Amino acid sequence: MDTEVAEVRAFLDGGVGRLVLNRPRALNSLTHGMVTALRSTLHDWAADDRIRAVVLTGAGERGLCAGGDIRAMHDDAKAGGAGTRAFFRDEYRLNALIARYPKPYVAVMDGITMGGGVGVSAHGAVRIVTERSTVAMPETRIGIAPDVGGSRLLAHAPGELGTHLGLTAAAMGPGDALLCGFADHFVPSSRIAELLDALGRNTATATGGGTAEVAAVVAAHAEPAPPAALAGRRAWIDACYAADTVEEIVERLLNSGVPEAKEAAEALLSNSPTAVKTTLAALRRARALPSLEAVLDQEYRISCAALEGHDMVEGIRAQVIDKDRAPRWRPGTLAEVTEADVARFLAPREGDELGLA
Repeated sequence: MDTEVAEVRAFLDGGVGRLVLNRPRALNSLTHGMVTALRSTLHDWAADDRIRAVVLTGAGERGLCAGGDIRAMHDDAKAGGAGTRAFFRDEYRLNALIARYPKPYVAVMDGITMGGGVGVSAHGAVRIVTERSTVAMPETRIGIAPDVGGSRLLAHAPGELGTHLGLTAAAMGPGDALLCGFADHFVPSSRIAELLDALGRNTATATGGGTAEVAAVVAAHAEPAPPAALAGRRAWIDACYAADTVEEIVERLLNSGVPEAKEAAEALLSNSPTAVKTTLAALRRARALPSLEAVLDQEYRISCAALEGHDMVEGIRAQVIDKDRAPRWRPGTLAEVTEADVARFLAPREGDELGLA
């Protein structure tokens, strides 16, 4: 079996179904067609006895996936956003499918893995990072809140590390990704090709479901990860981000006397005030939600509300279209964002719910 979709390659390699995101010049950013191809292929492979495991990688040398195609979202949002709402629905259903997949789903998070790239990797059964991995949920930087199930991952990271990452849009290296629960194993990039070859060979002769063979192969190639930089910052992160409001978090960061905390406050304050406040509310709620599906339902409401607002289009313009890095947020300050503004993002959408939970 060797089928090829323009932007996703899908083929059989021994006992492994290989999925390769194939837009290297665009850092493998996800289009709606790619999401549809991934979902369709995974549904077919779930019933294919030849396939004992699935492995996701990205084409090129730069990363697994930089996220959704936000240029396309920008243009669609200006035209009403119907295409992006449909993209969100299918993307979040894909995230849920990956999390519940009946066969071992191995994601190689080599290089840049952000936003939508996290959604197609970090809900898998086996998540691998390398020394080149940069993992992030950078949505507040472009005027939206963490989605693709990322708010659940952030909400369940140790202490307040996820709150820090979500509000500031900071990136994780491999050690931090492991610490925060976004990854399971560290494999040097020089050993990835060997790992993939071994997975294909060993699962082809597997007598069970392939789970034991995958675990053994990954364990044989894994090595101790680099140190997690966030581990040494837990004290001030947990103390500052435990506050009830974003304003109080900023005050604690600025008054902590820790230079890194001051930098975190400055990063937070440069992001969309509406997105930052919505993210804090979403993360606190996600801690209490019972499942990934329930979190995805919440994220769909938030993402659609962002699509209908000002800051998403403006954030993408500033970061990606014009690249002036000078977004004009509206409202422009935290004080101007009311509780009612945040509640609008979290409110159920009459006749337009995702309904996964």
